[in-house]
Amino acid sequence: MNRRVCALLVEDNPADAELARDALQDGALPIDLHVVGDGEQALAFVFKQNDYVTAPDPDIVLLDLNLPRLNGKEVLSRLKSDETSKSIPVIILTSSEADEDVVSSYSLGANSYVTKPLDLKSFRRILDLLKSYWFVVSKLPNTGTTL
Repeated sequence: MNRRVCALLVEDNPADAELARDALQDGALPIDLHVVGDGEQALAFVFKQNDYVTAPDPDIVLLDLNLPRLNGKEVLSRLKSDETSKSIPVIILTSSEADEDVVSSYSLGANSYVTKPLDLKSFRRILDLLKSYWFVVSKLPNTGTTL
């Protein structure tokens, strides 16, 4: 990939957010990672509202389900139902292993569902795998491009 990737991480746990930041920004792959802590901030970032008027267009969203103010499923539903954001890949990155969360996330348009491991080493490995697949192997749509 020749351009910098803009990733939006929606995570309310500061420890998980910091670990994700370290893992995703480690290495030669240029990633601009932006972190918000709740669902309302996520939508404001993507739709350039409030404090995020000058936010870049995210190439990918890593979304926790258990968020304050607006949960991840509500965020996912809004992102995938809007013409300007529906092509942005959304990876659910959550602690929930519930089958109903997996099924409903895919039904709402999630591109992937990943359960966060409990130990730090495994969590970092999962993030490294996500980074390799989504930012190296897979071709992301150019943000700001309309059909």
